Amino acid sequence: MLKREKIPHNVLNAKFHMQEAEIVARAGQPGTVTISTNMAGRGTDIKLGPGVRELGGLMVVGTERHEARRIDRQLRGRCARQGDPGASRFYVSFEDDLMRNFGAADRMTKIMERFGLEEGQELEHRWLNRSVETAQKRVEQRNYLIRKRTLDFDDVMNMQREVVYTYRNEVIDSEEPRKLIYEVIDEAVPAKVKEYLDVDEPNYTGLMHWVNTTFPLGLTQEKAQFEMRAVDENTQFLIEKIKAAYERKSSHEEPTAVKSLERYIILNAIDRLWQEHLYAMDALREGVYLRGYAQKDPLIEYKTEAYDMFVELMANIKNEVLNNLFRSTSNLQAFENFLATLPQFLMREHAPTAPTAGADARMRQPVGELVGVAAGDGDGAGEVSIDLPVRRSIPKVGRNEPCPCGSGKKYKNCCGRTA
Repeated sequence: MLKREKIPHNVLNAKFHMQEAEIVARAGQPGTVTISTNMAGRGTDIKLGPGVRELGGLMVVGTERHEARRIDRQLRGRCARQGDPGASRFYVSFEDDLMRNFGAADRMTKIMERFGLEEGQELEHRWLNRSVETAQKRVEQRNYLIRKRTLDFDDVMNMQREVVYTYRNEVIDSEEPRKLIYEVIDEAVPAKVKEYLDVDEPNYTGLMHWVNTTFPLGLTQEKAQFEMRAVDENTQFLIEKIKAAYERKSSHEEPTAVKSLERYIILNAIDRLWQEHLYAMDALREGVYLRGYAQKDPLIEYKTEAYDMFVELMANIKNEVLNNLFRSTSNLQAFENFLATLPQFLMREHAPTAPTAGADARMRQPVGELVGVAAGDGDGAGEVSIDLPVRRSIPKVGRNEPCPCGSGKKYKNCCGRTA
């Protein structure tokens, strides 16, 4: 519009930030027109040129009113810095978003039509100023509630984050991580025992299966005798067995390496499950607003479900620690020595002496899959047997290498054909 009227002007925005100081310096000269965005040039004093003070100073013309009164006050403040004279004038249309959404523009438009005012005619009245300020207050209140709501949601995650990171730092700084391991055992095992036994129909078989698949205890119904004890007595019985088995496993490894391994077991469980928890919390936050259609407060629903998810997270961390406790080692040789000390009736009587396909498969298994389910007394029958890793007595022969029998043929066409 200014170009069409051939009015020289300068534009002050982010695109011309390199020339900002020069544009601001020329803005106070007589006859200078400067177009600026709301945010550009704030905090700078525009010095008036010669003769501008006598003409009334700097004139600020606003094409609309901002949603926040604070921004409007900052714009007005540009015209009278350091005691210089100046004036400001703002123009508002009933079609602006501010007036259309919060300023009752439809009602004001009907009043203007009733008085026969023409389209584009300038109106000035204190009622209009009051209407604009009322609309700005409503927007500010809405924005405040939105920010407050966001902080309420963030506080839930902050409290959970504080608990998890405090626990994680405690693991890192602890000189005796085994105490933390035993705390996990003392808290997780009773919860599992109550889950299976503290019900109307106790599930002794399920508890036995969980114990034998998680720890190398090799319990049987006759040996455990869960039916003969109370819930608390069974809990104490299992805790003592687990700690004794773990002490036996740790005795075959270096104390320093065991400490690092114990820290790693707990930290790995925390980090992996905490990441999954964060994704689940983000999904919950995105979908919880839909519960407003059921006349439920999304914030209360979010807090309730977030608490349940956090309790489940802490329980899963403890169970993860228990699952990896006997499936991790700092030294494979020490782990094999631990397995070798298990009762002899748990091992196979005839271990293969040469590499076979089955032995190769067992050697490729992770350390966790080689853990047996027995360690200790050996006074029961029907124990579950384990397989120790088998070492090769001769170097592995490739399929296309010469056969070690001396026939001159390739291994795959000779002895390897029947292997």
